[in-house]
Amino acid sequence: MSGTIFSTTSTLFGCNPNYCHIVETKSKPSGKRKTADTGDAASPEAQEQHARSGTQSIERVVGMLRVIASRGRRGMRIADVVSVSGLPMSTCFRMLQRLELEGLVYRDPLTRKYHLGPLLYELGLLAQPRYRLSELCDEALRVIADQTQDTVYLSERRGSESICTSRALGDYPIKALTLDVGIRRPMGVGAGGLAILSALPPAEADQIVEASGAQYAKFGAFDPGFLRAAVIESRTRGYSFLDSAATPGTAAVGVAFPPENPIAAISVAAISSRMGPSRRREVARIIQKQVGVICTLLHSHAPALLQPGER
Repeated sequence: MSGTIFSTTSTLFGCNPNYCHIVETKSKPSGKRKTADTGDAASPEAQEQHARSGTQSIERVVGMLRVIASRGRRGMRIADVVSVSGLPMSTCFRMLQRLELEGLVYRDPLTRKYHLGPLLYELGLLAQPRYRLSELCDEALRVIADQTQDTVYLSERRGSESICTSRALGDYPIKALTLDVGIRRPMGVGAGGLAILSALPPAEADQIVEASGAQYAKFGAFDPGFLRAAVIESRTRGYSFLDSAATPGTAAVGVAFPPENPIAAISVAAISSRMGPSRRREVARIIQKQVGVICTLLHSHAPALLQPGER
């Protein structure tokens, strides 16, 4: 029987070179497929149950990747994966084994920590041209870092979460490095996420806070009541401000953009002693000026980036 074998190996990453494993396809025996008349076809109820099961499997895999990504480049031991995901050890072990085989995660043999895998990087190269808001914001982030001398972050909305997609460092010797690029957190945790949340329609913002209540408990002072009060204050000021909320001793100011459809925010973080009332207003003005420049670029050169995206 004739067949076709595709074998793909990779040594580019120096890890798990066979993550694109061998796949063999063979021609199937000829013959008519059985129909519902024979009683062998699945009922509509069975088909619906199968589809639901497949959807749940996808959700679980994506959830596992999000858990590993939550630690950025530091990686996670399997005990941490179990703790954060809430899944049994045996389930996490089986899922991680399969994800490693497929190249979606990589287990460091020395530290025994799991990291996002090479296949995600390769797929990301194809997706990058459409999701390049950070490139449009690079100059603005550098200007803000030069003028404030503190650490500047770009946060983008991803559904009910915000993810740090870029960072610029100022010259002040004590730096507030509260985020790594790639870290995602529930919307509202951090000045950037809080700025986006505050710029959303009240009903939508309240829905996100309500749905993310359990996740907020992992971030110190954050809870739905605290966030609702912070959202009201942010709307009154025109920018968000947090002091020692997610990271003790660190304060930050954030501004969301564009006004008609907040998809991202720029925030400046510094040690709390540098963020007194007058300076936080000054920092907000600096951010708002550069946000205006970014909005002009968005409307004139990158209309596709203004789409709501994943909600």
